Amino acid sequence: MRVFVAGATGAIGKQLVPRLAAAGHEVHGMTRSESKQAMLDELGAVPVVADALDPDQVAEAVARAKPDVIVHQLTAIGSVDLRHMERDFAPTNRLRTEGTGYLLSAGQAVRVRRFVAQSNDAFLYARTGGAVKGEEDPLDPSPAREMRALVAAIRHLEQAVLGAEWTEGIVLRYGAFYGPGTSLAPGEEQFELVRERKFPLVGDGGGVWSFIHIADAAEATAAAAEHGGRGVYNIVDDDPAPVAEWLPALARILGAQQPTQAPRLAAGEAGAVLMTELRGASNARAKRELGWRPAHPSWRQGFTAA
Repeated sequence: MRVFVAGATGAIGKQLVPRLAAAGHEVHGMTRSESKQAMLDELGAVPVVADALDPDQVAEAVARAKPDVIVHQLTAIGSVDLRHMERDFAPTNRLRTEGTGYLLSAGQAVRVRRFVAQSNDAFLYARTGGAVKGEEDPLDPSPAREMRALVAAIRHLEQAVLGAEWTEGIVLRYGAFYGPGTSLAPGEEQFELVRERKFPLVGDGGGVWSFIHIADAAEATAAAAEHGGRGVYNIVDDDPAPVAEWLPALARILGAQQPTQAPRLAAGEAGAVLMTELRGASNARAKRELGWRPAHPSWRQGFTAA
């Protein structure tokens, strides 16, 4: 197939492009930076330079590539302050709203048969009921104030992709990424915060997180691009765990002292939700329908290999 990867030099893209190329696909990798063309060539992609927020550039790039499949991995996430999530996620929110529309329009013009897009399970599911959610479970009707714009952008992306009747629209709700190119990796921000005891255990730490190694996320994405069916898939490992379990375990793995304790109020509304109320996700559908299995089935071993 011809596969057009938007966001080809991001954390997922750098893992996905060589996997698609190794499987024999012709990969066209889009970046807005001319300086990253050599990287894309080394990864095995035909470099495409275009601004994802310029509809004419996107339309021209997709028309030139004539792909069978578009994979939308566009984000612009840097350092995130939980008290200012609306500000810090604003560039990514635009990519998930405007950018998604431009890619869909360009894809419709060349009649792509499959459109795969990045979503996120961590912020979506209702904070009631069981600790682990499936794709059909209800979404959170009232996100924390600082998370509302982020959640609205994700929902917009999902509705636009799933509502595109002219193609096989596939949404991948990834868990929390760890591994190369992410903030949960040796020397990177989140690991260092834990090592320095600057990542406190808030409240009872009852929020359940689902993780996924970035390489496993890329494998699942390649499977979805090749043979996924319309719908939503949770792309997570087999071991959802409360913060009160995984955070102390990560500290031990890093040889750090145990995390400090902090009250809910100290974390702000968004921080309190993430640390005490979050729900995890089940990967049963992705395993069943994509024929995918994470090589790192649990963060417990995966963190040591991150």
